[in-house]
Amino acid sequence: MGAESAGVDAESAGIDTDRLTWFNELPAGAAQQALRECCAAPRWVEQMAGARPYASAQDAIRQSGAIVSALTVTDLAQALAGHPRIGERPDPGDGSPRAAAWSRREQSGVDADDAETRRALTQGNLEYEQRFGHIYLVCASGRTGKELLDVLCGRLQNEPEDEWQVVRTELQKINALRLQRLLADSA
Repeated sequence: MGAESAGVDAESAGIDTDRLTWFNELPAGAAQQALRECCAAPRWVEQMAGARPYASAQDAIRQSGAIVSALTVTDLAQALAGHPRIGERPDPGDGSPRAAAWSRREQSGVDADDAETRRALTQGNLEYEQRFGHIYLVCASGRTGKELLDVLCGRLQNEPEDEWQVVRTELQKINALRLQRLLADSA
């Protein structure tokens, strides 16, 4: 997982202990609904909700990473269904408004006015999907469209089984960021 999960406690991650208590005390169905905003894989949602209570945000992020490490390719494909293509905005009708807002925030480095990069990302996404059979997933937070395009081009060189491992690592990073946001109640 990324640096955002290393040594993070509730206070340093901006997580209010009241928010963590709220999450830990949610009924199972409500906790699962909240977790679906972070990740669309049902197995991840069920296992994260079932592992409560969490002592800290770091504990929840650590658990998330362990669960993602054990997900099957089918589970990973289900997680991918909850993410728009890089360079595309999520459809507000798909999923939750909070997840859509998080996705827009994560992809904010893709400049809508940079038509050349957007066109190249669209083409790269198509090539990637033809090669691997699923969308290109990358933790986009803090990256520009050009950086994301460079990463995509590099990943097109991967073998399919290696690429699933990269997807798994990127999903761990995204889930960590989204869990932090969920537990901090921030958009």
